[in-house]
Amino acid sequence: MFRLDEKLARIRAGAYTRADFIIADAKDPDMGPSIPGAGPLRAKDGTLGRYQTRPEFLKNVQAIVEQDIVDIMLTSASSFELLNEQGVYKRSKVKPAIRANDTTDIWFVRGGVYPKKPSRPFRSASISRVTTGTVDPAPGAPLVGTDLGLYSITFNNDLDHDYASLEAFAEFRYEASLNGFKYFLEVFNPNVDTGIDADLVPHYINDCIARCLAGVTKADRPEFLKIAYNGPKAMEELASYDPTVIVGVLGGGAGTTRDCYELIFQSEKYGARVALFGRKINLAEDPLSMVKHMRAVASGDLSPTEAVKSYHGDLAKAGIKPSRELNADLEVTEKPLKAGLA
Repeated sequence: MFRLDEKLARIRAGAYTRADFIIADAKDPDMGPSIPGAGPLRAKDGTLGRYQTRPEFLKNVQAIVEQDIVDIMLTSASSFELLNEQGVYKRSKVKPAIRANDTTDIWFVRGGVYPKKPSRPFRSASISRVTTGTVDPAPGAPLVGTDLGLYSITFNNDLDHDYASLEAFAEFRYEASLNGFKYFLEVFNPNVDTGIDADLVPHYINDCIARCLAGVTKADRPEFLKIAYNGPKAMEELASYDPTVIVGVLGGGAGTTRDCYELIFQSEKYGARVALFGRKINLAEDPLSMVKHMRAVASGDLSPTEAVKSYHGDLAKAGIKPSRELNADLEVTEKPLKAGLA
């Protein structure tokens, strides 16, 4: 049993403690920004070089898995295939997951304009290939890959686009059920102007989530949610509305180190039980130390401020120049997090 399964079982049983807070590393940028998403090579003196190659990027993924602190490693299906063939997940307690769809609002290719238009559903990955390695598996075919993925949807208050997205979501759930595939549901904030007042958008998202899952029974429901942290009020509202739905947050932009740790602290405080980080880990000066301190904050061993200071201590010991001086890195810069400081 993966560590994720054990934690989800305790959360669902009402036996949650802060040690059960789930942390996922989202190493799937090849499904969105692609080559730049791998991040630049960073020297100890802070000098940034060329973008990482895929083998270099996957080596960093392997290092996080072997550190054995995160609970989920999310990658593209093709990256998972390579890592699995190399035996990276063999006997690991880290659960591998794949991005099961790649909607147009994450197509951040250089020169592209796709994310500026209302999100449209699209899916590259084959669920049967990911689970059994075949296109048309026989009943009871053994699992040779992974049975967990992320499915993403974006609501834009646009009837035609949202209708198409929900139809695609229904088709995905049906295919997932045929292949014994589980998923967690990512719901982005709108990627275009919706005409909704900015203060109401978080509650619009909450309503869309509750509404789209109302007709979905237990067998086809997501393992948990992945949403933007839109502040304490919206998080508490969603997390308390339906105890059967586990809420998680996405990491968002790189931000300061304090932003990262504050996000974990606040989201857990207001009801989230999962956090999924991409750039906040991948672009860190020392990703392994960053993950170590994420876990310390989630477990309640360090406050966000203490964690930032300790992280900078690790950088100094390793001779790594920080991207920001300590005082700047202690600042909270993201608006929803500032609201939670009051």
